[in-house]
Amino acid sequence: MNPESLEQIIADLGDCQRCRLSQKRNRIVFGDGDPRADLFVIGEAPGEEEDLDGIPFVGRAGKELNKWLKAIHLSREEIYITNTVKCRPPNNRDPMVGETAACRPFLVRQISAIQPKVILTLGSPAIKTMLPDIGGITKVHGEVHHFEGIPLVPTFHPAAVLRSRNIRLPQVVNDLRVLVQILYGRPS
Repeated sequence: MNPESLEQIIADLGDCQRCRLSQKRNRIVFGDGDPRADLFVIGEAPGEEEDLDGIPFVGRAGKELNKWLKAIHLSREEIYITNTVKCRPPNNRDPMVGETAACRPFLVRQISAIQPKVILTLGSPAIKTMLPDIGGITKVHGEVHHFEGIPLVPTFHPAAVLRSRNIRLPQVVNDLRVLVQILYGRPS
């Protein structure tokens, strides 16, 4: 049986009212990118610009992420990217457990539709949404875990790197080397 399409998942999501984040959003930010991508990227939540545009990672953190992708010879058009929640939390706070729980089934369905070779999670909320019993990002970044048989590599969120570049960027570089090894079967 073929997996469902992203269009089918979007139709099922509809004008989602499954959690209180729907009350103040401008747009649902479903996801963006290649529906046959090898790399599936999961961030935390849409920010203000994403809420206005309806596309994930279009602000400062998105520009930083684009640099990371370029460094591993990928473009935004070659990956699929989404967030743990589809609506912007107030004041860009981290999503709450009930909010991620409401969106998680759609996220899992997106992964199933894309069938990526590897998943990259950005930040603690993303890794904890996918693997709830795992430690925080500072302990697990760069380690290879698995979600439903798919290798999953957690790293820091680009916004965290922008706040403490000298500390986090070298760690992200090492994490991306792990990702490249899985994607291409060779060191970066």
